[in-house]
Amino acid sequence: MAAAKVTLHTMLGNYANVAPLKSGAVHSDLVDYDFAEVKIANNLFKQIVRDAKYDLAELAIVTYLQAKAAGKPYVLIPAVVVARGQHHTIAYNAERGELKPSDLAGKRVGVRAYTVTTGTWVRGILASDYGVDLDKVEWITFEDPHVAEYRDPDVVKRAPPGKELLPMLLGGEIDAAVVGDKLSDPRLKHLIPEPEAAAKKWAERHRGVPINHMLVVRSELSESRPDVVREVFRQFRESKRAAGLTDGGPLDPYRFGVEACRPILEVIIDFCLRQKLIARPISVDELFDDTTRLLGKA
Repeated sequence: MAAAKVTLHTMLGNYANVAPLKSGAVHSDLVDYDFAEVKIANNLFKQIVRDAKYDLAELAIVTYLQAKAAGKPYVLIPAVVVARGQHHTIAYNAERGELKPSDLAGKRVGVRAYTVTTGTWVRGILASDYGVDLDKVEWITFEDPHVAEYRDPDVVKRAPPGKELLPMLLGGEIDAAVVGDKLSDPRLKHLIPEPEAAAKKWAERHRGVPINHMLVVRSELSESRPDVVREVFRQFRESKRAAGLTDGGPLDPYRFGVEACRPILEVIIDFCLRQKLIARPISVDELFDDTTRLLGKA
């Protein structure tokens, strides 16, 4: 008897590696997807960890680690949806003078929220590779954490109501900021010199590209329908291949399987612990269950 086909209410952004899946080019006889309308995926992360709204979703890895610590009903699937180098994402206003990572003690640095995965990566890299004492920096934030139970540490301060990150950076109210992929103003300059080359060396040294988002699935679904979870994993991997993105090497951002993801997950867990984003160490194997831990194994 054929297994019952299921429809998964799914939150997934629009990226090249998942386009064949979202278009229906990668087909399944077991799984259909009811895709939520998504413009910016991170705007919907609170719906996952506060309301458990979706059966399947992409989720920022730091948000997932905090959700795991808070007992939220999702389990990680070892499939990377978004990953990139992070060195280029922090900038300063060069018109106000040169700024180097070694100058950050006593400075104010803006970030959308302290718990943002990109910000966590940047802080960890600044501390481990550039000697920055993160506790001597004042981190200025603009949004609440996705996981409602989390409380920011004392070095984090909320920007005054009505203030925005970029105008504060350009106006000198903050000294640097995590601004994301693009420098949106000609006055801005990367804080970390030669960020692309630095990111490539980092990935080679750590055996992987920093992970931003991975897949999560309802824990109950993973327990009751492991066949569905295995099929989801197969389709996502096939979607990457159908998009012309081949597997392999430390600079491959879209990794599948626990062992392929392990080196980078170990780093981000360590960064989260050091930055007080989680209260205790979490092992990589704790992030998965008996179904998802086996995905990608021969």
